[in-house]
Amino acid sequence: MARILITDDAAFMRMMLKDILIKGGYDVVGEAINGADAIEKYKELKPDLVTLDITMPEMDGISACQGIMDYDPNAKCVMCSAMGQQAMVLSALKAGAKDFIVKPFKAERVIEAIGKVV
Repeated sequence: MARILITDDAAFMRMMLKDILIKGGYDVVGEAINGADAIEKYKELKPDLVTLDITMPEMDGISACQGIMDYDPNAKCVMCSAMGQQAMVLSALKAGAKDFIVKPFKAERVIEAIGKVV
């Protein structure tokens, strides 16, 4: 069972995503509230995959993805954002993200993206 770290500054978004992932048979090992927190928790928890919101205070998801990839080149990051902007998606993919999920989350799409990456 894949171990997942969820990163989002909005508690209700983390809760929604956690609910979808647990129902999908995944193990949510931790939650981070911003990019800096995500990097710290990644090092501590060593999850199989990290979901990263793009727009967060302190450190955004793209910078966090780069930081995680610098620490572990084999890391698997999936970006989540309400903004399906092309430039954001490209920056995220350049940073090393493996996939992109747009909010509001659709359970099937989340499970499909995570399943593909894990």
